[in-house]
Amino acid sequence: MDTVIVLFTRDLRVHDHPALATACAQARHVVPLFVLDPAVPAGPRTPFLLDCLADLREHLRARAGDLVVRHGDTVTETMKLAGEVSAEAVHTSADVSALARRREDRLAAGRIPLRRFPGLTVVPPGALLPSGGGDHYRVFTPYWRAWSQYPRRAVLDPPERVPIPAGIEAGRLPGREPYTGMRGGEKAARARAERWLRLSLDEYAEGRDDLAGDRTSRLSPYLRFGCLSPLELVTKAAGAFVRQLCWRDFHHQVTFAFPEIDRRDYRPREVNWRDDQDAVQAWKEGMTGMPIVDAGMRQLAAEGWMHNRARLITATYLVKYLRVDWRIGARHFWELLLDGDVANNYGNWQWVAGTGNDTRPNRAFNPLRQARRFDPEGEYVRRHVPELAGLPADRVHEPGRQAGYPSPLHPSDPPGGRRL
Repeated sequence: MDTVIVLFTRDLRVHDHPALATACAQARHVVPLFVLDPAVPAGPRTPFLLDCLADLREHLRARAGDLVVRHGDTVTETMKLAGEVSAEAVHTSADVSALARRREDRLAAGRIPLRRFPGLTVVPPGALLPSGGGDHYRVFTPYWRAWSQYPRRAVLDPPERVPIPAGIEAGRLPGREPYTGMRGGEKAARARAERWLRLSLDEYAEGRDDLAGDRTSRLSPYLRFGCLSPLELVTKAAGAFVRQLCWRDFHHQVTFAFPEIDRRDYRPREVNWRDDQDAVQAWKEGMTGMPIVDAGMRQLAAEGWMHNRARLITATYLVKYLRVDWRIGARHFWELLLDGDVANNYGNWQWVAGTGNDTRPNRAFNPLRQARRFDPEGEYVRRHVPELAGLPADRVHEPGRQAGYPSPLHPSDPPGGRRL
C-alpha cells in the first residue's frame, strides 16, 4: 500500500496506537491528520486540546512525520486530503458516540476504504456479550467478571518512523493563550501516570473517596483525549483502580449499544421533573446553601474538574432533591469538565438519576451524611467555599450557618429516596 491517512480524533498519542502502528507497518507513506471541526466545539477544553495537538505534532516530527491540521467538516476535509495525496485507505480509532458513529459511517460511504481500530478502551465495545442474550451488558458486576477474563491484545510500541510524503502543507495550530490549568499532551500524561502509579496506587482503594486529600489519579482528562492508552494503563495498575477503568469500558459498551444516551432515558421512568431555572442557576453557581454541593460545583467552575465523590453528591442533589431533569445537569458537566466524554458523563448521570444502569434506581446520597463521612474536617468545603472558612469542622457542613450564605434550596430527603 502506498499512502494511508490516519485520522486522529480523541486518540492523541503515538504509544499503543493500533491505527497508526498498522499504517506505519503496511504503507510506504502515512499522513497523520486532525481536523478542527466547528461541529465538535471544545469550549473550555480548547487550551488542553491544543496542548495535546502540539505535543502530538512534536512526537510525530521526532519520527520524521508531522501532524496535518485542517479546519472544517471532518469528513469533507479528510476526503479532500485523500484526493491530494492519493490515499488508498483511511485509518481511525473506532468511537461510540452518535456523532462519532455518524462520522465513521460517512467516511465508510466514501470512495476510499475506512479501517476502524481499537484503542479508546481496554476491551472493544461489542466484544463482550452476555450469555443470556442481548447486544451488551446492562449490569456492571457480570460485565466486570467477563471483562477481567477477556484476552487482551498486546500493547504496541510507538512507530520508529512515520513516513509522511513530501510537499504536504501541515497547517498551523491556533495560538494558545497562557493558562494555569492542567497541561495536555502525551508527555505530560505519561509523566503523571508514572509518578502516580509509583507513589499513590497502593493508597487508591483507601483514599479515593477522601475529598480533601484529593488522592485520585486525575488521569481522566488524558484518557478522554487519548493521551494515554487505557490498555497500557491497565497493564501497569492493579486493584480498585483497574475496576474504575472497567467502569469506563462498561459505559462505552452501553453507549455503543445505545448511542442516544445523552438524550434519552436508557431505562425510561415516570419522573415529574421540576422546571425551576432559579434552582438550576444556583446549583451551577455553587449557591444552593448546601456547603458540600456548593464546594463541588465551585471546584468544577474553577478547575474544569471535580472529585468523583463530589460528582455523585452534586448530581444526586440536582436530580433527587431538586427534581431537575438529569439532562440539564449532564449538559453543564459536559460543557465544563476537561474529562467530559459522552459515554462516561451521560452514563454516570443516568446512573445517578435512576434511568441508567443502577440496579437500585431509587438510590439517593444524603449530602450532609456524605459530607461528614468523606470530608470530616471540612477541609474540602473551606477550600472551595471561602465564606465558610471560619467555621469549625462540626459546623461547616450545616446549611444556613453563616451570615450572607444562602439557605438550602431543598433541605428534605428526596421522595422515595433512601438515606446513605
